[in-house]
Amino acid sequence: MTHAASSTAATPDAGQALELTQPAGGARGAGRPARTGTRKPGERPNLIAGAFGWFWLAVIILPIYYIVITSFRTSQDLRANNQLVPSSEPTVAPFIRVIENDFFQFFLNSVIVTVSTVAVVLAVSLMAAYYITRSTSLGGSRLFQLILLGIAIPVQATIIPVYYLIRELGLYDTLWALILPQIAFAIPLSVLIIVNFVRDIPNELFESMRVDGAGEWKILGSLVLPMSKPALMTVGIYQALQVWNGFLFPLVLTQSRDVRVLPLSLWEYQGQFGVDVPATLAAVVLSAVPLLIAYIVGRRYIVAGLTAGFSK
Repeated sequence: MTHAASSTAATPDAGQALELTQPAGGARGAGRPARTGTRKPGERPNLIAGAFGWFWLAVIILPIYYIVITSFRTSQDLRANNQLVPSSEPTVAPFIRVIENDFFQFFLNSVIVTVSTVAVVLAVSLMAAYYITRSTSLGGSRLFQLILLGIAIPVQATIIPVYYLIRELGLYDTLWALILPQIAFAIPLSVLIIVNFVRDIPNELFESMRVDGAGEWKILGSLVLPMSKPALMTVGIYQALQVWNGFLFPLVLTQSRDVRVLPLSLWEYQGQFGVDVPATLAAVVLSAVPLLIAYIVGRRYIVAGLTAGFSK
């Protein structure tokens, strides 16, 4: 009896203990996990990295911001007001001057040079990468070593031999004088990127296509080309940027206005005693639009193409 009484007396105490452990709010709060902070105990925010991130963002954004707002000013407004504050009376007059000054002719020349160069570079680099990765002889590795030597040769060191070669070929002051040298200098880096990607393609896929009777060109077009799309997009965007903004070859290898490309067209707005800054920056904005579109289209392939093969 004494034991039963003690058990009965202990029961209310246990019930009270359970009630004390329930969260406030009754059944509405039952079953919910306790909230924990996003920061681990003892973890401190990395203020230095955050400050550096904001600083780097400002370094990138401020020049773009200045170029855009200045392209909608007049020269008088630029000299009279704060250059970092948008104009109270924006104007499209600089863009009109740029378009009226044969902008579309220069733009077309840049498009022809860039598209031709990138197309040839992608085709040659893909075939070279396929041969290098699938060749069982010593020739593949020797070819790869020879191509990589081109990365160590700076463009500036070869400009005089290239100039004489173009003159002897009768291509001076033509668009071919811009296309051919830039193809040659773009191939080494392009092959390096594509080779690292083609090596990641499983060997079983090649063997299965050979069992089905596919030849080399069939394998290249049906297997290697689709699976190398990220690398090709990376190479295409990078080389298009290099060719589109190239200044040295157009400066040395062309002379007439008919074959002038966009980087050289910026000289049109520089006079003897001054520079038309709003028109120059308006031309920069217009010339950057195609590359911005190309980046937006292919941005998701760039990281995959640049990191291919380096995880091994």
